[in-house]
Amino acid sequence: MKALVLEEKGKLALREFELPATLGPRDVRIKTHTVGICGSDVHYYTHGKIGHFVVNEPMVLGHEASGTVVACGDAVTDLKPGDRVCMEPGIPDPDSRASKLGIYNVDPAVRFWATPPVHGCLTPEVIHPAAFTYKLPDNVSFAEGAMVEPFAIGMQAALRAKIQPGDIAVVTGAGPIGMMVALAALAGGCARVIVADLAQPKLDIIGAYDGIETVNIRDESLTDAVAAATDGWGADLVFECSGAAPAILGMHEFARPGGAIVLVGMPVDPVPVDIVGLQARELRLETVFRYANVYDRAIALIASGKVDLKPLISASLPFEDSIAGFDRAVEARDSDVKLQIVMPQ
Repeated sequence: MKALVLEEKGKLALREFELPATLGPRDVRIKTHTVGICGSDVHYYTHGKIGHFVVNEPMVLGHEASGTVVACGDAVTDLKPGDRVCMEPGIPDPDSRASKLGIYNVDPAVRFWATPPVHGCLTPEVIHPAAFTYKLPDNVSFAEGAMVEPFAIGMQAALRAKIQPGDIAVVTGAGPIGMMVALAALAGGCARVIVADLAQPKLDIIGAYDGIETVNIRDESLTDAVAAATDGWGADLVFECSGAAPAILGMHEFARPGGAIVLVGMPVDPVPVDIVGLQARELRLETVFRYANVYDRAIALIASGKVDLKPLISASLPFEDSIAGFDRAVEARDSDVKLQIVMPQ
């Protein structure tokens, strides 16, 4: 089958590529419909690696996907051909200690689409475990289904935060994940979410949602804005989604005493942390790595209408324009949130 292949750092190709095609008894074969372009895909394209994950041989990209079931293994009972689905891309070892603890996202043996040496889903068909394939309600589009994966990170962050109804939250970084976190925090019970960034077009997009306020830190002090919104007390929750060293160093300044900070953004290199600043307010520190056991909830929120991700889809490009789509993603336009690729149907 033809696939979008990262041949090496900086080189993409649309070409025939052989992928494993054996349908196991607990697997489903899926005709891929929509695939989102993720920042990690772009990072592999531009840098050839993320941390210790290095692209040493050609790899198919893509891990944010939806599609239609076309065949089922003999042991699959909860899905059938014709079902519209989205797919959770990380497959753990079901017998691992992490899986038994319910934290399969940090299972060292997890196989995650488009993470070397595992191939992704930017190809017309994929085989995937039924246990990690989720039926889409009729009112959830394929485009929204492909947004479940990044939204799941927001859901994980909201769960790690232990939101209390009426909390006030701050999100630093208005990239795709920062936006997902802000929407998940609102859905999780926050009364207000203050989103801070440098890019005004992105702030305009997320600021159009009810319950979200924005601060452009080029023009305004986030510390002052939070103080004004909380009578000087500080935010109950701070979600750091930028991965930027200055934001991480100053993140404690926005939190109230006894509040929580959730680290979502991933810095490229190690960054300094003000330990005493955290200790002086006795802040709870949480971290997020992907997600676990949230896909069902994410789909339910989208289907209910309480979370609308459609305004975050900036463009849908045909599969034959995949390389151009990735080059546009590399540009990181301020007005782009999520670019998606639609496969031939």
